[in-house]
Order: sequence, then C-alpha cells, then structure tokens
Amino acid sequence: MNPIRLALVEDDPEVRELLRGYLCRQPELSCVLVADSVEAFLRELPDLAVPPQVLLLDIHLPGMSGLDALPIIKQRLPDTDVLMQTVFDDADRIYRALCSGASGYVLKNTPLADIKAAVLEVVSGGAPMSRAVARKVLAHFKPSPAMQTDLLSEREREVVQAIVDGLGDKQVAARLDLSVETVRTYVKRIYRKLQVSSRTELVSRHARGQL
Repeated sequence: MNPIRLALVEDDPEVRELLRGYLCRQPELSCVLVADSVEAFLRELPDLAVPPQVLLLDIHLPGMSGLDALPIIKQRLPDTDVLMQTVFDDADRIYRALCSGASGYVLKNTPLADIKAAVLEVVSGGAPMSRAVARKVLAHFKPSPAMQTDLLSEREREVVQAIVDGLGDKQVAARLDLSVETVRTYVKRIYRKLQVSSRTELVSRHARGQL
C-alpha cells in the first residue's frame, strides 16, 4: 500500500517542524508539501505531480486564514480531505469549518500520535474530531428534539452517534460488536434515509439539531 500523501500548512515554525519531524517520518505517510501560509501552499500546489490526499490546515494563519481558504482549497482539491488544526475550540469556528468542507477538526494540544491516527482515519472514511471539540459543538448547538428520528432504527441511531463521535467504520464495528461490512451497510442505509452524502454532512446536520 502506498503511503498517504500529506500536506501541512502551519505558520508557527516550531509547531511546523514538530509536525514535519513526526508525521513525515511515519511509514504510512509521505509529506508532499509543507508550507507556512495558504498563499505559499496554493503557489506550490501546481508543482505537485499528484495532489495530497490529506491536508492538515491551521486555522489562524497570516494572510488568508485557514477558514477563509477552505472553500477555495476544496474547489481546487475536491478529493482532498482537510483536517483543521488550531488552538481554538469555540463551536462557531468548528461549525463554519465543517460547513465549508472540513473532514475533521483537531486541537493543537492533541498528541502527535493522535494526529497521525486522525490522518489515517479520515482516509478510511472517518470524521476525526477531538473529544473536547465534539463536546463543544454539541453543547453550543443544543440540538432540538430529533426531526427525523422516526426514520432510523435504534441500531441505526447508534451508528449515527458513533459517527458523530468521530469513529471510523472499524471503530464503529468494535463499539457496536458488528462486522465492518455490516457497519458500511448501515451507513449506506442511513445516508439514503436521511438524504446525506457524506459523514461531514451527517455530523453537520446533527450539530444543527436536524437529526
């Protein structure tokens, strides 16, 4: 299996070198681009033979912020999963990032091993989110009574909750004592019933109290 193509955008030299030093030495990962700003990232992007599969993007950057750049990046790289990374854990930024196409959201105090795990998870279809971030989102939006609960079985609701908690298919299977294939069948059924097309959309609608 080829290493996952990873790009990093981080303006803090110390943090950038810490991430580069750890992530770029992992056998599962290949750092194809490391930049200190969105502008530098977009400038160097055309030089890549193959685009990154995952972009670890800082939110608070000089020049264009990660949040402002996210829609532009997703337009340029629709198949790239973007993991937002920041010291901020307020729900407004998190929600805006998710609505703009972020695949996950991790805080900068997240251990390096967990950041690596988040990169691996997002490639496998997960939506990684630091537990503190997930709690912030749910507490902030205070979901109203489910609008579409009656569409889902009890087991399907358990799968939805596991996805909202940021678990990938294998982790959902372990939590619910199901096979991975069964989990994937549930996920497809849930998507069809709720008319969503991605885990990010599912998490976003849950955060708004629409599930």
